[in-house]
Amino acid sequence: MTPVLEARALSVNFGGVRALVDVDLRIERAQLVGLIGPNGAGKTTFIDAISGFVSYRGDALLDGEDLVGKPPHARARLGLARTWQSIELFDDLTVRENVAVASQRLTPSTALKGLVSSADSNMAEVDEALRTFELGGLGDAMPSEVSQAHRKLVGVARALAASPQLLCLDEPAAGLDTVESEALGRHLREIVDRGTTMLLVDHDMGLVLSISDYVVVLEFGKVIAQGTPEAVRSDPKVISAYLGAAGAEVSAELGADAGAVS
Repeated sequence: MTPVLEARALSVNFGGVRALVDVDLRIERAQLVGLIGPNGAGKTTFIDAISGFVSYRGDALLDGEDLVGKPPHARARLGLARTWQSIELFDDLTVRENVAVASQRLTPSTALKGLVSSADSNMAEVDEALRTFELGGLGDAMPSEVSQAHRKLVGVARALAASPQLLCLDEPAAGLDTVESEALGRHLREIVDRGTTMLLVDHDMGLVLSISDYVVVLEFGKVIAQGTPEAVRSDPKVISAYLGAAGAEVSAELGADAGAVS
């Protein structure tokens, strides 16, 4: 079966800096793949590359279609949706309207239909995305009136409302407390179990390892480990990479003793 995403030998250079080096990554349909690594490992750069915001060498295919040369909006039309680390909501639109904007995939034909059809034609998808994240009661609120945690969820709901083939989430748990992060994890796992394919980047190791089907680990732009969460959790290369970047706190998240690393 054709994977939803297949990256082969994907590399990104910023001047003399090698941000990604020959990264291979494959995501099957209805699979949640976690992409983790220390700060500066290249995680966000990978999402930027496949979504068309930075140039790369190598191959990136979405459902078998080569993405080379396609600008970000064309990749979005093909079904690649993403969120950003910073929460970019339209502050002059309600929560529901923010999500509705993303549900519109404008092409010449859909734009023509919009002239003769109801403005509510896509609201079923919008309302379903809001319900998924328990945001239905906040649909008429303005972004400035909701909490930071809810703003993050609106960003994810907006990406989900586009019914993407691949949903790429960049640090969705940033700024959330433990309870909020656990709730987010449950929602994301439910989305995948209903058939959405997802690539998750986050520094919350507990979140990523608890809900992912498969995990890929980057360090200095290179894949150093990949496999099930259980295999990655105990991989010496992963423990070493994180000890060098984040110390004992991350080691505890990985279930490893700092003394195990020579």
